[in-house]
Amino acid sequence: MKERVTHPLAALAVAFACTAPWVGVELAGGPEALALTELATVAVSGVAVLGASFLLAWGAETAEKDVPRAFAIAVLAVLAVAPEYAVDALYAWTAGASAGTARGVEAGNLAVANMTGANRILIGLGWSGIAMFTVYRAKTTSDVAVEQRSGFLASVVQLDRNISTEIAFLLAATLFAFFVPLNGGIGILDTLVLVGLYVVYIGVIIQGDVEKPEGQVGVPKYLQGLTKVVRIGTVLALFAYSGAMIFTAVHPFAHGLEALGKQAGVPPFFMIQWIAPLASESPELIVVAYLVNKARSTAGFNALISSKLNQWTLLIGTLAVVYSLGLGEVGSLPFDEKQTAEIWITAAQSAFAIAILSNFNISLREATGLLVLFVSQVVVEFAIIQTVADAAVETELSILVLHVYTVVYLVLAAGLFWLRRESLARLLRRTNRTVQSAYGSGRPEAEAGD
Repeated sequence: MKERVTHPLAALAVAFACTAPWVGVELAGGPEALALTELATVAVSGVAVLGASFLLAWGAETAEKDVPRAFAIAVLAVLAVAPEYAVDALYAWTAGASAGTARGVEAGNLAVANMTGANRILIGLGWSGIAMFTVYRAKTTSDVAVEQRSGFLASVVQLDRNISTEIAFLLAATLFAFFVPLNGGIGILDTLVLVGLYVVYIGVIIQGDVEKPEGQVGVPKYLQGLTKVVRIGTVLALFAYSGAMIFTAVHPFAHGLEALGKQAGVPPFFMIQWIAPLASESPELIVVAYLVNKARSTAGFNALISSKLNQWTLLIGTLAVVYSLGLGEVGSLPFDEKQTAEIWITAAQSAFAIAILSNFNISLREATGLLVLFVSQVVVEFAIIQTVADAAVETELSILVLHVYTVVYLVLAAGLFWLRRESLARLLRRTNRTVQSAYGSGRPEAEAGD
């Protein structure tokens, strides 16, 4: 009996069972058709997201036997944050279809706010929180990636040096992002550059070698033991099913949270920028926490960095395309001064985070710094929204806060880049060799000292 309960197929059955109620809700016509309350909708869709996240993680781990690990993680990252793309696409389409109206202006600002909120959550809560969780779990998992050091918050999580490609491409996208607001909106040029960066990146990682899978246990180990044809079919089925569950369940989950938040007095715009993206990022964070719990923190951080890269390139780049489709002609998604400041602070936070990772580790001090800066900025802005009655004054104060934090992020990033300039140079050289090797324009050199 015990063997049946602990068998990998039992774990798969439990994960599928978590999604079953939501499948029933969808087949019945959705939460509205069943007259589900917001709380019930959040509960059912949230459990479905949890189950689908495990299925997605198992599919990605199993796929590592047949494709380069970086590519498997990139697919996982795209599927995990697909709902975020859908939310932003809806606002961008509305902005184009309603161009020239107050509704169109509002939708354009919401598209940018939702995008910047998602990106900042991924670093401010995701990178920092997972680093802390990794060090905490290492006490019982003996994770070799964690180096316990004496001193206040001195322990560090060591990263895989092969992640240099992702970090370098993320740095390129971040530098370009500072110039996006200067063009008066997100336009087709931004699409060409940012989507082009991601396409080049995929072209690089897909050329990587298929590594021997790490000592897998449980479901991935069982699935990797299947014949190749069955294994690949199973992976594709897990990706398709979990992606469909995440895509359909996250929106009601987010909307349910928004409704509960509004009932609690949280401003709608604040909900769109922070609560909705937090809900749409939840599958990614669940998957990474699962990997860390298995002492696979390296793969977990690779997934987080890959997610940030695809959101900071594909997500921004596709907004102009969807806006143009809604508009009926090629155009640039417009946004106001507040959203310009939001883009700049998001790029500045990204620069600081990249500076932290430039030496291929993140300490608890650095993780705490990311978390404190993120949370304090959100809390300060929320306090302004709640206490300042004049809308114009509220906006001016919010923009001032964003600019102050942008400067703080940039000063910290510049200082770290200077202190770690040699590490950054090695990272860029390593990436250059990888790109040249992938596109056949050079032979990889010895990597001594990297």
